[in-house]
Amino acid sequence: MKKRIEHLIFKHFDEHLTDEEAKELVEWIENGNHEKFNAYTDLNFSIESTKNKKNQINPSLWKNISSTINNPKPKIRKLHYWRYIAAASIVLLFATTFLTEKESPPAAVTPVKPKINKDILIGTDKATLTLEDGSSIVLEKGKSYTTHNIKSNGEKVTYKPVDTNQQNSTKLSYNYLTVPRGGQFFIELEDGTSVWLNSESQLKYPTAFLTGKPREVELIYGEAYFDVSPSTKHQGATFKVLSNEQEVEVLGTEFNIKAYQDETFIYTTLVEGKVLLDNKIQKEYLNPNQQLVLNKETKNTVINKVDVSYEISWKDGIFSFKSKPLKDIMKVLSRWYDVDFTFLNPKLETTKYIGVLSKDQELEEILSIIKNTNFINAYEIKENTILIK
Repeated sequence: MKKRIEHLIFKHFDEHLTDEEAKELVEWIENGNHEKFNAYTDLNFSIESTKNKKNQINPSLWKNISSTINNPKPKIRKLHYWRYIAAASIVLLFATTFLTEKESPPAAVTPVKPKINKDILIGTDKATLTLEDGSSIVLEKGKSYTTHNIKSNGEKVTYKPVDTNQQNSTKLSYNYLTVPRGGQFFIELEDGTSVWLNSESQLKYPTAFLTGKPREVELIYGEAYFDVSPSTKHQGATFKVLSNEQEVEVLGTEFNIKAYQDETFIYTTLVEGKVLLDNKIQKEYLNPNQQLVLNKETKNTVINKVDVSYEISWKDGIFSFKSKPLKDIMKVLSRWYDVDFTFLNPKLETTKYIGVLSKDQELEEILSIIKNTNFINAYEIKENTILIK
């Protein structure tokens, strides 16, 4: 059985899993083997997407990885493994050495755990809730907040559904949920729509929607994943997400919007259902596994087919980077760990990296992995600024 699982994980790494094999691997993971699977991912190492196709993994190194699986690391947050493995696209980054040429295999590298800077904290669940009267409540782990229609346990905030028979108001009351750098938060709106907010994001929404009227929220900035309560449950009322540059209309679907203030592009990725995007110049429909990229400056748009697992993994506790420039990766890390990055060698900014890493990892563990792959030469931490060399 052990050899069979190793075979499946290796095929998963090589992106050759069939649907049946992926299902088999998921069942093994969910059958009490999360920690063992994490042992493989903890030994991750990065490979360049442009490596010569003749490159192979040193068999002796695979044996070392295999032996490590019986000494699992501490469990990280449980993931939606099926979504990632079924996509057959996660790159397992084994923390060992890959052969760059068959003729000259390098020696195996023993990963060295970096000295952790305790001043740099891992991101956590936290947000500020701003009520209609302007008052603010800090939401964070260990603190609860409750009113007649709002409930928070410090990890999420939920709005109580309004009885439509008692809903006589024609005026909407708005709240704001603001997630700082180093934070994330989950909210369930009054209509049952679920929203995951990423670091450095702000959402404006009504405390209750009007019966039969369009349900509208505004992503003022940042990134959010929406699992929308279908219109069939709300007398046909459509759901819209507004932003400065576009409007997304849905009937009942799952999608992700990334619209940070310091980025030129807005990314809208559809997971399930169908959406209509309107940027005031043109309208575009999206189908599942499509991503519309809007240039905020030129208003030009392009629709790409994407692997949605990479685009939405952040909400399940995972950093997924698929041939992303280091400059973009450092932006993601800066928001989660609340630090700033400076590239001392500008050429490194465009270096592309492939990796799947846990958001529960210390920042220096991630930087050490990137450094050990020779994507960067070194890094230096000066208070809350990371110098990339």
